[in-house]
Amino acid sequence: MKRREFVKKATLSSFTALIGAELVFGSKMLEGYKPLALQDPDPFKMFNKNPEMVVLNDKPWNIEAQAHLLDDKITPNSCMFIRNNGFVPEGIDPNSWTLTIDGESVVREKTYTLAELKSKFQHHTYQLTLECGGNGRSEFDPPAKGNQWTVGAVHCASWTGVRLKDVLEDAGIKSSAVYIGYHAVDKHLSGDPKKEPISRGCPMSKALQDETLLAFQMNGKDIPLVHGHPLRLVAGGWPASVSGKWVDRISIRNKVHDGTKMTGTAYRVPCEPVAPGEKVKDEDMCIIESMPVKSLITYPKTGAMINKGKALKIRGHAWAGELEVAKMEYSIDFGSTWTECSVEKPANRLAWQHFSANVEFPKSGYYEVWARATDSNGISQPMLLPGWNPKGYLNNACHRIAVKVK
Repeated sequence: MKRREFVKKATLSSFTALIGAELVFGSKMLEGYKPLALQDPDPFKMFNKNPEMVVLNDKPWNIEAQAHLLDDKITPNSCMFIRNNGFVPEGIDPNSWTLTIDGESVVREKTYTLAELKSKFQHHTYQLTLECGGNGRSEFDPPAKGNQWTVGAVHCASWTGVRLKDVLEDAGIKSSAVYIGYHAVDKHLSGDPKKEPISRGCPMSKALQDETLLAFQMNGKDIPLVHGHPLRLVAGGWPASVSGKWVDRISIRNKVHDGTKMTGTAYRVPCEPVAPGEKVKDEDMCIIESMPVKSLITYPKTGAMINKGKALKIRGHAWAGELEVAKMEYSIDFGSTWTECSVEKPANRLAWQHFSANVEFPKSGYYEVWARATDSNGISQPMLLPGWNPKGYLNNACHRIAVKVK
């Protein structure tokens, strides 16, 4: 009886958080009932999102920003994309939350409460860029299956937590360790409790980086529920699917993790280039690791109009996975010539970088301003769609905005 009462209280608390108001007489609800406010929810109110965000899917929730919404140097919750694979969990109680470290290559299986993680290990804060591997999928031809992201499945928030490596080393890592895999409490869309919506991971080298966090705060506050409250993995510079939300177990594996969406074609691209539309065998697909160099013009919005003789101030962000952005350029003649922008150093490794420029136009008319980033290895963004792949991953083509000079 006490257990049922506890679960009901936790569920009511979750409902209250989602609705944004006290659920008066909530204790009188029948077990399993969901309030009308959540049966046909307004995602912008429910997740505290800017109403200009674009909903791609509601089962599960997948919502992206528009480029101009990402103008802040540190992305606020209101403009952060949502990428889910299952249902957002309900009834979460941080006071009873635990994280277990297990697997074939752990010295001793250990379980930590959230309070123990916070008190036992040093806290660290980093700005970390997270981008969905399928960001830009809508441009692929022939089309690739999946959410048709345009440019807004990326953000760079400030994350606070403990280093994953400190926790793994406390439990003990055997020499046989190859990979980590995460497990979480979100529910599979089928409702089958034996199925995980997603269970991905990364090599030990990534897991042991200083910036790979078990985070409990985002932008100085508790992480919002839809972004992984009360505990999530954050591994900047790699596909955001590596940064598991609602994490309650991490396994130290003696092989490449084989959880849900780690095998087959999920978050993989052909190891060698293929023709558009060509079928690729699973064994010929390679796991995506560091994301490619990319940039985004966040000001002004596409469709800007200015008077002849005036310069246009542009700004935005650029990122390059594990690398830094070494150069930013813009073009107003469809890539025939390029002019260098000013670009700032990152706040820390794996944070995006901010660029700006004053663009001048020779005469009245229609223009497109294109942005191109080059990483520290000398690799630049392609002007148009890069090589096709079956799942529509890693589109890092130049972003562009339309401008009219009158």
